[in-house]
Amino acid sequence: MGALPVFRWRLAPDGYATRRQLRAQGLRPGGQDVAAQLERPRRRGPLVAYLYRIDQAKPVRPMTPARWAALAKANAARRTCPECRRDAGYVIPSSLGICVPCADAPTPIAA
Repeated sequence: MGALPVFRWRLAPDGYATRRQLRAQGLRPGGQDVAAQLERPRRRGPLVAYLYRIDQAKPVRPMTPARWAALAKANAARRTCPECRRDAGYVIPSSLGICVPCADAPTPIAA
């Protein structure tokens, strides 16, 4: 495989799309290699976005009941506080590692 074609930001020709753009169209790369890249210049080095060919993209796989159940279980685990074992009703912040009420509770002083 040769070098990838490089386009400036917002100047990619028709027929190419990023993963997010493919997803918005109900498509996925489907195992194809990156076809080109976009570069947006900046001081610290360019921002790079990879492009895929739309004509080789495949439809997004539909969610099955088992996949919906697995997703619900994973989201429930992200909401469950490991300290008090309650569903916090929101995703537990990784910076705290526990729900906000448990984090705000006064800690006992070791004697």
